[in-house]
Amino acid sequence: MKFRLPLIYPITDTQISGLSHSEQVALLADGGATFVQLREKNRSPLDFYNEAQAALTIAKQRGVQLVINDRADIALALDAAGVHLGQDDLPPDAARKLLGDDFIIGYSTHNVRQAIAAASLPVDYVAIGPIFQTSSKANPDPTVGLDGLRAVREATGKTPVVAIGGITLDNAASVIEAGADSVAIISGLLSGGGAAVSDRFRALQAILPQRQT
Repeated sequence: MKFRLPLIYPITDTQISGLSHSEQVALLADGGATFVQLREKNRSPLDFYNEAQAALTIAKQRGVQLVINDRADIALALDAAGVHLGQDDLPPDAARKLLGDDFIIGYSTHNVRQAIAAASLPVDYVAIGPIFQTSSKANPDPTVGLDGLRAVREATGKTPVVAIGGITLDNAASVIEAGADSVAIISGLLSGGGAAVSDRFRALQAILPQRQT
């Protein structure tokens, strides 16, 4: 599958936004998002499946690719665009066997060693973080910083890199300049919910350095 990461990689969170996953996808799409990860850490697999199914309907209507956090089974059952896996989830090589070549598979890493190992796996991108301090994750790993991001960029070669953790409108451009192909953002887009979500996405698009085509 030919896949190119967007500069902005929004991730849903019902607690931070106060909105359903479907509502968040709609607002992000209104702002210009073409790619969204559904992230749910607090609900049962059945509840997440039902919410993801509803969100996927909205995503398809809006032309948005939807990636499911952690749950390869839900991604497969719903025929989502892909899955994003953590260090404690199904291994990427097993997920690739399950999902096939056309699914997007992303993989979280938290240091250079993990990122190098991930780059040799059948993944479409490697996420690294937290870049800065973050409140979106309980018990976060140590911050990587921009220097750590640069080291990951150099060590992983041509593997696409997503930076995550504490990224906001104020620091996102510096993260792209440090070598990230994409910035994953949760609180920086979703806090407060409502129309602000769309407005923040547009504002972020306006300030990020655009790729050369």
